[in-house]
Amino acid sequence: MTTSLSGSQTGTSRDASRPADAQASTFGHDVVVTQAQEIPAVATARARMTGKQRREQLLEVGRKLFADKGFEATTVEEIAAKAGVSKPVVYEHFGGKEGLYAVVVDREIRSLLDGITGALTSDGHARRLLEQAALALLDYVENSTDGFRILVRDSPAGQATGSFASLLSDVASQVEYILAAEFKRQKLDPKTAPIYAQMLVGMVALTGQWWMDSRKFKKADVAAHLVNLAWNGLGGMEPKPILRTLKK
Repeated sequence: MTTSLSGSQTGTSRDASRPADAQASTFGHDVVVTQAQEIPAVATARARMTGKQRREQLLEVGRKLFADKGFEATTVEEIAAKAGVSKPVVYEHFGGKEGLYAVVVDREIRSLLDGITGALTSDGHARRLLEQAALALLDYVENSTDGFRILVRDSPAGQATGSFASLLSDVASQVEYILAAEFKRQKLDPKTAPIYAQMLVGMVALTGQWWMDSRKFKKADVAAHLVNLAWNGLGGMEPKPILRTLKK
């Protein structure tokens, strides 16, 4: 009895000597992971993240929230909570939600523009370039759906960075040169190339927006139909089109 009581008292003494937050119930002989052990592990993991890594983490978190909810509905509190940091950390890296959004948009525009520009500046027949450009846009929609969803949303008021409209304008400028050369070959007026460039780019962009949420057709099929309408339409153009519905 004395030995048993002594052992019990010793066990009680040991428990009392441990900090309250480090105590945990034991089951049989299982190893006990206490709260005190877990907290330093989490803190250490967070401390190991470099400034660059933290910045990239915040960008990824912000990108997802902007795609799902839009700029206006996303808050700094949500971004910080998703990243597991305090609000001041977000402000430290980006100055606020607007700064983070600007970096996200700039990255997406650069990624999409690089893909389309690469397709349009490669060697090949005009139709082949058109096919490659259509596929480049649809590739981006397929592989970076969140990014495309962010681009097609309205930019926040006063946003100084690029927008989807400005991106399309850049692409149209490149398409314009290709069309001008093709028009000369077909003895059409090359001065009208800017009009048709805007039409083509707008058609492809709007189709990409539709396909983003309606994947009833395969990517290659969508591109083929786009090129079918664009190319065959260009092939049947009149040198001096007029509106037949207007009264003379």
